[in-house]
Amino acid sequence: MDGTSPREGSGGWVSSRPRAERARQAADVLRQQITGGAFPGGTLPDERELGERLGASRNAVREALALLRAEGLITRRRGVGTTVVAAKHGHGLDRLAGLAEALTGHGTVTNEVREFGRVPVPPPVVAARLGLPPGAGAVRVERLRRLEDEPLSLDTTYLPGDIGEGLLRRPGIGRELAERDLFGLIEEVAGQPLGRAEVQVHAVAAAPATAAPLGIPAGSAIFAIDRLAHLADGRPVDSEAVHIRADRLTLRATLYRTAAPPGA
Repeated sequence: MDGTSPREGSGGWVSSRPRAERARQAADVLRQQITGGAFPGGTLPDERELGERLGASRNAVREALALLRAEGLITRRRGVGTTVVAAKHGHGLDRLAGLAEALTGHGTVTNEVREFGRVPVPPPVVAARLGLPPGAGAVRVERLRRLEDEPLSLDTTYLPGDIGEGLLRRPGIGRELAERDLFGLIEEVAGQPLGRAEVQVHAVAAAPATAAPLGIPAGSAIFAIDRLAHLADGRPVDSEAVHIRADRLTLRATLYRTAAPPGA
């Protein structure tokens, strides 16, 4: 597994790399397998079998499992073994889709609307991103999103005044915001589909005000996603900051070295 020149030891051929490096490599492979659903039922084999599968010593496997445990990905209990703490779900970055759309088949996504109202003076950066004229207001929506009742992400969205006002006037909007992705609502109010979005992903430590609603300790690793979505005609209509629990979601994409094939 190491891809390094081996040396012969009393137990046979072993890697010449330090054990810490071999443990990190084993942890990388195991993480990929766990997030890919390689262990049905969420239970990992014992250290001996994992060592055989990975071509690593039991000590390296033990250290690799300790790394994954520190990440919050697995738990280890005497008499029970090593189990996955919670399933990780994939969210593709190669298609503009809402969270509920992306997680179809993985459970029910619900939204707690924490804020929904007019912002007379949006932050200058937001106003610039949305191309708002001087003095124009916006509408802010903040939702705590859950998958099967467990916190998954905290989303804060700014909408241009006309789109936001259209949502505010919409009958039953409170229920819709709690049950639907915002993208579909924007498209219905705007009368045209979304076309594209620019996305930036950062790995950050969760601040206390973010960690508390997400149900994780302050300082936990999370994904911070900045997204600016445009309508099909190019107009920016959704400036969004999303904080996602990194222990519950993986970000995935299919990338092509050349132009994507037809239909991709």
